[in-house]
Amino acid sequence: MTRLLLVQALGLLIGFAAPSLPAAPAKPNILLILADDLGYGDVQCYNPTRGKISTPNLDRLASQGMRFTDAHTSSGVCSPTRYTLLTGRFHWRTRLQSGIVGYLERPLIAPDRLTLAGLLKQHGYRTAAIGKWHLGWEWAITPEQRPLFTGFGGKAGGGGEVTASVTDAHRAAWKEVYAKPIAGGPVTRGFDTYFGTDVPNWPPYCFIENDRTVGIPSELLAPARLVKNQASIQGPALKDWTLEGILPALTERACAFIERSAKQAEPFFLYMPLTSPHTPLAVNKEWQGKSGLGTYADLVMETDAAVGRVLAALDASGAADKTLVIFTSDNGCAPYIGVKDMEAQGHFPSGPLRGYKADAWEGGHRVPFMVRWPGVVKPATRCDQLVMQADFMATFADVLGAKLPATAGEDSFSLLPLLRGEEKPIRQHAISHGSSGLPALRQGDWKLIFGQAGGGFGGGAAKAEGTAPRAQLYNLASDLGETKNLAAEKPELVAELTAVMERLVNDGRSTPGAKQANDVPVNWKRFLTADPAAKKAQPKKAKDK
Repeated sequence: MTRLLLVQALGLLIGFAAPSLPAAPAKPNILLILADDLGYGDVQCYNPTRGKISTPNLDRLASQGMRFTDAHTSSGVCSPTRYTLLTGRFHWRTRLQSGIVGYLERPLIAPDRLTLAGLLKQHGYRTAAIGKWHLGWEWAITPEQRPLFTGFGGKAGGGGEVTASVTDAHRAAWKEVYAKPIAGGPVTRGFDTYFGTDVPNWPPYCFIENDRTVGIPSELLAPARLVKNQASIQGPALKDWTLEGILPALTERACAFIERSAKQAEPFFLYMPLTSPHTPLAVNKEWQGKSGLGTYADLVMETDAAVGRVLAALDASGAADKTLVIFTSDNGCAPYIGVKDMEAQGHFPSGPLRGYKADAWEGGHRVPFMVRWPGVVKPATRCDQLVMQADFMATFADVLGAKLPATAGEDSFSLLPLLRGEEKPIRQHAISHGSSGLPALRQGDWKLIFGQAGGGFGGGAAKAEGTAPRAQLYNLASDLGETKNLAAEKPELVAELTAVMERLVNDGRSTPGAKQANDVPVNWKRFLTADPAAKKAQPKKAKDK
């Protein structure tokens, strides 16, 4: 046998012994759906024994692809998670050290920061965002006009009483501002088009299309819309604006976008950040009472149905077989929407996890996460590896065969090996924050929270006394519910993980590569000190309600 034939034969034998992984289709369409406040245990396939809400469409999606059980957001609340998801960079490297982007606040994503949409647009994708933005805009409001957009009274969850009336000065300012383009939004951060409500429970109560409001708000929202977990801030609204119409409108837009885009030659990227089941808990008649567990659970069912409609539109378009579909949530279920009542009826929105939305405990940031990708992801599979939503940036770059610049995706690791069926970890660490900014570091099975309580809305733990440790150390392999703090028993491990956190913060990245600068100094140790002044030094941020 000649040497050439021997080499060819050996190659064939190696090929039979170790079949190669499936190649990723070139430039698949990408549909990324982000639910708002959907808990880990709110999806039936994630919580079969302690979950009572029917979610047939999400369960079907999971059965058609891969279900991740250890997937995390960078925060237990909204805006920081969205920043990290879209940029592949931890939010706490920016000015957002706690809380969320506030009402009328400037954009959080820097103009020169590469986003998922920007990356895909560079590679010929048509990009669209449909839904909730909540990352800030550059509203053309002068300092003199600003008081005319705030201070109307009204009490979210309370009586809704309005303490100020709309004057001619209010309407003149609103007409002037809302008639102008709004800078700094999605169409300036990589998206070709945008349609949504920005924050559905905050003004302005109208849709925004691209960089313009759809209509000019001229009234205050009806006071009755600020009770029972509906809207949260009183302010400018279109006449007769209804909250129930938001989710159906977003669903219709998404379906129409998919139908149009499937007929185009170029691939599409649709980012669909849903407004539900976050407040406003505005449920349409068809779904009212369907769950038997209360309004929030009804809205979960309506949300599941909306996802089902979008997936059905994808099937009908003929593009499903060449589309990568991702579904996940921005954080856990909010504790203020009747969680205790649901748990009394047998539904636990955090499943086996401790805590809820806003917490550094697992219930705040471990979320449902499923991926369907025909030809690459094997149906009905499960992945237990540690992953984060920050990983989308590196994943999309990997799919495209693109190399990210040093200043992009600093905390993003490619999911592609996992999607192809490999079982090796893709990341060694993950960092998630409570809404107060309380950080938690994962390394393997170990989790260290750099402070006490949960860092969310309700505290949730006794203060340290005497020599009790201020940090919390848990082994999630044996204690997923975070019931036994091992910090006092394992001081060496606490020291080791603290050093790891120090390095990941100071390097400006957690991926290999040149060091990068954080946008601001990161005071991540402030929860480990008993000095209240260290905590007060951080700016107070709005709560995500």
